Amino acid sequence: MTAQDTMRNAVDAMKKGAYDYITKPFELDELEMIVDKAVEARRLAEEVQSLRREVSGLKVDKEAKIVGQSRAVREVYKTIGKVAANDVSILITGESGTGKELIAKAIHQNSPRAKGPFVAVNCAAIPRDLLESELFGYRKGAFTGAEENRPGHFEIANNGTLFLDEVGDLPLPLQAKLLRVLQEKEV
Repeated sequence: MTAQDTMRNAVDAMKKGAYDYITKPFELDELEMIVDKAVEARRLAEEVQSLRREVSGLKVDKEAKIVGQSRAVREVYKTIGKVAANDVSILITGESGTGKELIAKAIHQNSPRAKGPFVAVNCAAIPRDLLESELFGYRKGAFTGAEENRPGHFEIANNGTLFLDEVGDLPLPLQAKLLRVLQEKEV
């Protein structure tokens, strides 16, 4: 607040940390509005700092970002942090296009398996007759045309993360086999 209305005074005040600049005489409504805006700016700055501290421990793929600052997205960040620390199989559900793979990558990047590969498989895109050999691999001579050993996605993702998208599209017998592998943790 000043009685001298010069640009130099305003610039100097702002450089020294002033939120705004008001000259005398002034209206009380104008002062109240400036104070309210300053208080709100301070509150928002503190909230930003709090959110940064909350998610600072999480690494997120630079190419594929989880976007948003809503309460729901902050809860997702917290959940990622909690589940990433555990060596368990995780089922991520949601409509197509909701970011299940982004969540899986974030979990992978924040888990002890982060140094291993992240292998994403779209189960709906693989022909049904090839699904089992794609997931589990095969040995030379296992069937006509199997001229060499071929690792499956489970083996390729060893010590990393295997993300199976559209797993509900797998045939039921293959889902049962997959369940057994997940329960026994052995392919």
